Amino acid sequence: MDFTFTEEQQAAAETARTVFADVPPDSVPSPALTPGAVADDHDRALWARLADTDLLGLVLDPAHGGSGLDPIALCLVLRESARALARVPLLETSAVALTLQHHAPEATATALLPRVARGELVLTAAAHGRTGHDPAPLAVTAHRDPTGWTLNGHTSAVPWAHHADHIAVPAHTPDGHTVLALLPRDPTGLTLADQYGTHGERLAALHLDDVHLAPTDVIETPDAWEELHALLTTGTCALALGLGEQVLTMTSQYTGKREQFGHPVATFQAVAVQAADRYIDLRAMEVTLWQAAWRLTTDTTGPLPAAADIAVAKIWASEGVRRVVQTAQHLHGGFGADTDYPLHRYHAWAKHLELALGPAALHEEELGDILAAHPLDR
Repeated sequence: MDFTFTEEQQAAAETARTVFADVPPDSVPSPALTPGAVADDHDRALWARLADTDLLGLVLDPAHGGSGLDPIALCLVLRESARALARVPLLETSAVALTLQHHAPEATATALLPRVARGELVLTAAAHGRTGHDPAPLAVTAHRDPTGWTLNGHTSAVPWAHHADHIAVPAHTPDGHTVLALLPRDPTGLTLADQYGTHGERLAALHLDDVHLAPTDVIETPDAWEELHALLTTGTCALALGLGEQVLTMTSQYTGKREQFGHPVATFQAVAVQAADRYIDLRAMEVTLWQAAWRLTTDTTGPLPAAADIAVAKIWASEGVRRVVQTAQHLHGGFGADTDYPLHRYHAWAKHLELALGPAALHEEELGDILAAHPLDR
């Protein structure tokens, strides 16, 4: 792959850097100080700024008011958002919107996507199944009826669900196919129960009891859910990378100023070695992220499917972000646990991202299955 970013992709990253630079980390309420909900809603003012700078329509076609860029550009923007712990559903809205652009009926895309680009709609997805890491499509059933579809089931840990205008829910049909349902806000039969992530943000468990949808609200394209899931997981890897890079920067600045025995602790070999190891983690997270995003962006085929590259990116992101924040806490000492200092917020968000990605061992098993199904010439 070519790791060189295009001018358009770099411009998107620079714009995002400017927008998120105005969001100081201490603007995010501390989950340690406010158990339960950090805030009732996402950052609406920041959401409006993202719309004004055309970042909400980044991956949408110009016909829908977007910029026509790709998942690589989106990951560059998400990387910047994580540095500031931006409380906006940028990943979920962008991933669902791009999936709708590729797979939804033209009438649905025309009605929704321009409003997404203008910041008028929030989209999210139920990607974590019943218990968090079960296959999401198996948590909900979809039965066709004379006037559309009926959905039943339960899915958990849906971000931003309480204020989303539409929720994308994968479901399985009696014949074993996966469809992608687009639930409007407050349909009859849908109940949302409060849940909270380790970062203190409000999530939702969805209970669907005979939720009826029109035929146009259910996408039957076989690979619609696979595309959405790949976008969501790759985007989460981008968030983990941006968060980890910011944490290592904070650690470098602190250890460069903190003195022991008359010298900055950064000059001590034990400190330098730990920081160097985390730098290696971040570079591995970065290169595997761009490989995965590139596979989503291009039609390039190879000896292995794109799912293999995404699995590798998830392995590094899940393990890497945990190691980075743990080392940062260790090198900060007691100061890292001070709730007046933002590091503990990054630690809480990192744990949430780690849990959202799932354990590295799970992705290693997935990668093994892919390798077994696609034997390479030795």
